[in-house]
Amino acid sequence: MTRVWKWNRPVTVREVLEDLQKERSIAYTTVMTVMDNLHQKGWVRRESEGRAYRYEAVSTRAAYAAALMNEAWSRSDNAAAALVAFFGMMSEEQQQALQDAMRIVQLPQTPEADDGNAGTPADENPASRDESGGR
Repeated sequence: MTRVWKWNRPVTVREVLEDLQKERSIAYTTVMTVMDNLHQKGWVRRESEGRAYRYEAVSTRAAYAAALMNEAWSRSDNAAAALVAFFGMMSEEQQQALQDAMRIVQLPQTPEADDGNAGTPADENPASRDESGGR
């Protein structure tokens, strides 16, 4: 997908292959199989051009990443634990991006969340503590 997004235009398997071969050895059939898999999953559309296909992304890189995260998260048997583990792996930059995204999305408040603490006493509200666990 990175190569398809890179050119931002329909690409052939041969073009992707030649670009990848600048970095490593890879077979034409491998690239063709990956492109076909991406088509089958609905991530690229393709149009026939002679004996080859031209592949084009149907979604942005951000939407693709979000779908991958959602797919992985949905496979967890404990969504909250998976999120806690994921958040624990985040860099400071990623944490800031998450905070920015949450401000943009502003998830709907539940009725008991009208006071801004979602029913959590101030002593138990993690947002009211500094990194050392105090206030």
